[in-house]
Amino acid sequence: MCAGVDASVERVFKLFGKRWTGIVVASLMAGPVHFADLRRAIPGISDRVLSDRLTELQVAGLVIREVYSGPPLRVAYHLTEAGLAMRPALEELRRWADTHLPAGACSGEKCE
Repeated sequence: MCAGVDASVERVFKLFGKRWTGIVVASLMAGPVHFADLRRAIPGISDRVLSDRLTELQVAGLVIREVYSGPPLRVAYHLTEAGLAMRPALEELRRWADTHLPAGACSGEKCE
């Protein structure tokens, strides 16, 4: 018999199941990042999708957006305590991938 979906797991994957969300969080683990630097750090993500993911993460309480007056006006993003608490989970996912998901296993459209 198949067990039902755990509500907590469902909430996690509603947010982290969207393309780029986990990569955005992982990219912010080192500290505050300006939008343009974050965009360059994540090849293939569009400005609009990055903006959408950052907004979703802000609403979820994982990211804070800070505006620095200029000139030039600069915007930086950083993780909240809740966002930083994802570090062990991301590290465990990295270890799992290194062991069980060979490099290139999800190239092209195979895993999308």
